[in-house]
Amino acid sequence: MTLKEKLMEDFKSAMKDHNEVRKNTISFARAAIKQVEIDTRRELKDEDIIPILAKQVKMRKDAIAEFKKGGREDLIDSYQAEIDVLAEYLPEQMSDDKIREIVSEKAAELGIESGKQNMGRLMGAVMQQVKGVADGNAVRNIIEKFLSE
Repeated sequence: MTLKEKLMEDFKSAMKDHNEVRKNTISFARAAIKQVEIDTRRELKDEDIIPILAKQVKMRKDAIAEFKKGGREDLIDSYQAEIDVLAEYLPEQMSDDKIREIVSEKAAELGIESGKQNMGRLMGAVMQQVKGVADGNAVRNIIEKFLSE
């Protein structure tokens, strides 16, 4: 079963179960996928859909950060529930230890030991390898720590 088919099945079951959060979240995700299909004029495969879903999660995480600044606990909870729904369709996220290991390997390959000036080179190399399975903010934090040691 493709990811699009799974989203459709889960959408139908959420409607039957009257689960509004799940239904709305899946609906937004399906709309984002459909928009990309229209824009690119091609049918998307699972590997094309995962970055779209990851972007949806990132947008919600960024919104949560803003809601925390504004003290909107009610919105934080609802957006977190949406993130939880979307996370079911994404590959399991990489652990911080595994990210540190990859950062060390890539730094050794590129001959980077420290220095903020190397942030871009190292970030680009690591993100190519972990795209879709690691959060970009987590990778950035680990790289910054690595370069400052």
